[in-house]
Amino acid sequence: MRIFLTGATGFIGSAIVPELLKAGHHVIGMTRSDSGAKALEAAGVEAHRGTLEEPDSLSRGAEKADAVIHTAFDHDFSRFVENCQKDGRAIAALGEALKGSSRPLLITSGTGLGNAVLGEPAREDVCNFEHPNPRVASELAGNALLEAGVNVGVVRLPQVHNTIKQGLISPLIAIARDKGVSAYVGEGYNRFPAGHLSDVALLYRLAIERAEPGARYNAVAEEGISSRVIAEALGRGLKLPAVSIAPEKAAEHFGWMAMFMGLDFPASSAITRRVLGWKPSGPGLIADLEAMNYDSLAA
Repeated sequence: MRIFLTGATGFIGSAIVPELLKAGHHVIGMTRSDSGAKALEAAGVEAHRGTLEEPDSLSRGAEKADAVIHTAFDHDFSRFVENCQKDGRAIAALGEALKGSSRPLLITSGTGLGNAVLGEPAREDVCNFEHPNPRVASELAGNALLEAGVNVGVVRLPQVHNTIKQGLISPLIAIARDKGVSAYVGEGYNRFPAGHLSDVALLYRLAIERAEPGARYNAVAEEGISSRVIAEALGRGLKLPAVSIAPEKAAEHFGWMAMFMGLDFPASSAITRRVLGWKPSGPGLIADLEAMNYDSLAA
């Protein structure tokens, strides 16, 4: 297939590219820069210039493809609500180019949208449009397209990790360095689901090849790792003490990250594994945190 991939030079997109190429697909990768275009072309990818701020550029890319994978997202968390809304508009633009065809669109969301009850493992067969996570805008946009006859599927992401980045865990390193402690809230029992980057990239390929309308997949290898265990691993790497922060002090200590630090959001991937035959095999989150070079991250 000719697959249009947004976010092709990003953390997740750059791992999806080789996964698609080795399976024989032609990749059209979106980039906003000359350097990004050169890197994509050197990797054997057809470069397409576009940005999330220009919906027409997204539509033009989708028009050239047999299938679309959307991973691009603005990760400025100081504007998280606005960026989630922007993602909804981007999804609408991609879907507009696919209307009247069976060409699949695979969008990206978070595992939290599968929580029927907060604290219970999120599931693929649940779509909680009342969830407080602003990322609900992405799935609302996808659902609207699905109702309009567009073949839309969703990959829901946990904390995607390797030894360089770990989703929402990565900002905790800078916070720990600044505060001089690696902290967790209360008892630190709240959990983060996780998936290794290589396993997540494989899942995107399997999902776009299956192209099942309305399907939702959880890219979860580990159902939930406690925030205390994560903080202790970061503390060992940074040579800082791991300490508990009272819930009422979380906002002061963690800043914008406080909205996530007290949440317990485990997630299951049982349906994903059964439907796609997906068998994650990459290192676990704590193994990657233990293998990191913390000195190089400070450079």
